Amino acid sequence: SGATSGATTDSKIGVLFLNLGGPEKSTDVEGFLYNLFADPDIIRLPPFISGLQKPIALAISKRRAPKSREAYNSIGGGSPIVKYTTEQANLISQALASNHNLAVKTYIGMRYWFPFTEQALAEIAEDGIQSLVILPLYPQFSVSTSGSSLRLLQEEFSKEESVVPKSMKHTVVASWYDRPGYVSSVAGLIKQELESFTEEELEKFGPEKHVLFSAHGVPQSYIDNGDPYQAQIQDCVERIGKSLPEDVTVHLSYQSRVGPIEWLRPYTDDVLPELGEQGVKNLVVVPISFVSEHIETLEEIDIEYRELAEESGIENWRRCPALNTDQTFINDMADLVVESLESPTLTVTEACVNNNCIDVKEISQLIDVDKEAKVAERMNGRFAMLGIVSTLLVELASGKSLLHMFGL
Repeated sequence: SGATSGATTDSKIGVLFLNLGGPEKSTDVEGFLYNLFADPDIIRLPPFISGLQKPIALAISKRRAPKSREAYNSIGGGSPIVKYTTEQANLISQALASNHNLAVKTYIGMRYWFPFTEQALAEIAEDGIQSLVILPLYPQFSVSTSGSSLRLLQEEFSKEESVVPKSMKHTVVASWYDRPGYVSSVAGLIKQELESFTEEELEKFGPEKHVLFSAHGVPQSYIDNGDPYQAQIQDCVERIGKSLPEDVTVHLSYQSRVGPIEWLRPYTDDVLPELGEQGVKNLVVVPISFVSEHIETLEEIDIEYRELAEESGIENWRRCPALNTDQTFINDMADLVVESLESPTLTVTEACVNNNCIDVKEISQLIDVDKEAKVAERMNGRFAMLGIVSTLLVELASGKSLLHMFGL
C-alpha cells in the first residue's frame, strides 16, 4: 500500500511520518494545488467569507497550475518528496531494528497529496497498532506545516466514527530541531561543503568563508499570533553555528515571500546582493527548514538564488544538500522514536495547544484564558486573516504566485 513503508512485521508499534506531499507528475499539479489552498490553516479567510474557501482554491489552482508545472518540469517533472520520505521511513525502521532491537511498522501521511494522512490512519487501524509515534518531518514547528497536519489528526481522532480505535495510545514529537544528533548531521553536511573549497579557489577568492542559512518564510502575522517557528529557527541556526569552524561567518535569511503583507526578514533575495556588495566570494547556502530535496531547494535555491548570487558577484557558490538519507540523521530519528516511546506522552491536542495552532475559541474550552487576552488574540487573528485575503486578491489580480510559501 502507498502509505505503508518498511518491512512486514507483526509489531503493534507504529510510527507515522507527516509531510507536505507533492505532485509526482505534471498531471497531479492542479489537484495538489487545490488541496493546498482549500486548507483553512494555509488560507485563513475571515468567518464571513469562509464559504468561499473552495471556490478561491479552485480559481488559484487553475490559474497557477501552468506556471507550477513549468517549475516542476525544470527539476525533472515532479516532486521527489514522496521518494525521499519513503526512503527515510524505511531506513529509520531498519535503524530501530539494528540499533534498538525494536520492530515497528512505519506509515507515511502526506497533507496535500498521495499517500494522504487519512489513508495512513486507515492502515494503522487495520494493522491493529496499539502505540503510535507521530513524527512530523519538519524540524521546527509552524502552524502552517506541522500544525496543519496535527489539526487534521485531531479532527480524525475526535470523530465519533474515527477509524482509529480509542484504545490506541499516541504521542507527538512537535519539533526536534534542538536535538544534538540533528544539529550534528546538518553541521557535518555543511563542513563537507566548506572543505570542498580548494586551495586554488581560496587563493583566488580570499580565505573568508560564509554560510547562509535560508529558512522557509512565513508571514510575520503568523509569528505575531504565537507561531514559535521564528524563535526555533533562530535557536537552531545558533546551535549549528557553534559546531562550525570559528573562521566561518554565519548569516540567516528567509526565502519565498510573496504578496503585499510583511514576511519574516531578512529576505534571502535581499541578503544575497548585500553579501555580494560586501565582497563575499565563498558562500555555502543551507536549506535549514527542509529534510529532503524538493522544489524550494532544487529550483528556487539551485536555479533562482544561484543566478542571483552570481549576478551579485558571489563567485564560489556551494549548496549544502538537505538531510535526505544522511546516516547520522537516520540514526538520530530512530533514537528519537525510542525516546518518545519511553517518555510521557504528548497528545495531538496538547501539541496543538502548546504551539498555538488551535484558535482561541478552541483553546478556551481546554484551558482557562484571560478574557482580555482572548479579545486581543481574536483581533490579531482577524488582522492576519485580512492580510492573507489581500495577498489572495493580489495573486488573482496580478498572477504573482503564493506557491513558494508552501514549497511549490
